[in-house]
Amino acid sequence: MWKELRRKKLRSAPFPREWRGIIESHCAFYHGLPGADRRELEQDVQVFLSEKKFEGCGGLELTDEIKVTIAAFACLLLLHRPTEGYPALRTVLVYPGIYQVPTARQIGSGIIEESRQARAGESWGHGAVVLAWDAVREAIGHPEGGNVVLHEFAHQLDYEDGQADGIPLLGRREPLRLRRRRYADWLRVMRAEYERLRRGESAVLSGYGATNPAEFFAVATESFFGRPQELRRLHPELYGQMEWYYQQDPANWAPPAPSAGTEF
Repeated sequence: MWKELRRKKLRSAPFPREWRGIIESHCAFYHGLPGADRRELEQDVQVFLSEKKFEGCGGLELTDEIKVTIAAFACLLLLHRPTEGYPALRTVLVYPGIYQVPTARQIGSGIIEESRQARAGESWGHGAVVLAWDAVREAIGHPEGGNVVLHEFAHQLDYEDGQADGIPLLGRREPLRLRRRRYADWLRVMRAEYERLRRGESAVLSGYGATNPAEFFAVATESFFGRPQELRRLHPELYGQMEWYYQQDPANWAPPAPSAGTEF
């Protein structure tokens, strides 16, 4: 009850003009949203920034530009949907650029190979999302391309049922029989589209989505918001599933203003 009262107060507070300016210049999608959706997004951003902790890593000094931009992309995935707003997430870690993480893999009987892997982002099932600000800025300047924030926060949605398998919680407030049908339709379409991508039969989905079903869902989310007209034309059933899940139809949004998006 106290959480809902606090969130209601946050949502009713005026949205800072400086924050709106950041979203207008950094988030091209904002200009295509209906007015009611813009207000809902701003309210979600206010709650997100109040509840989630940001930490700068690798010497990065956090600014409102960084936090508001990341929050806006993350909250785009929450519009219109009954959600607790990434309940398992506590912290967003932001590096200035591509960062290195230690990895280990078994290459033989009792033999472990250790190395370091470059990453632009990662999503943990409990606690944190990690992002490289340079990769976020690349998405700002080229909104039709990949988007590391959308990708990693799609993983957060996937984790909400306890596992990353490309099957997020579906129809959580619907009757059981309808939910079963939702899952059956989702699995049918996603499995078919995943196999198409594994065969190299897509001109709009990143090949990284062929890694596993979890990565496929994250990549499909990026294309749904970044290249919606192409996704709808080339993968109509996949677009339909994403449209139902996200309760949005970006292929029919108004085109962004010419000045939307910022090159760095």
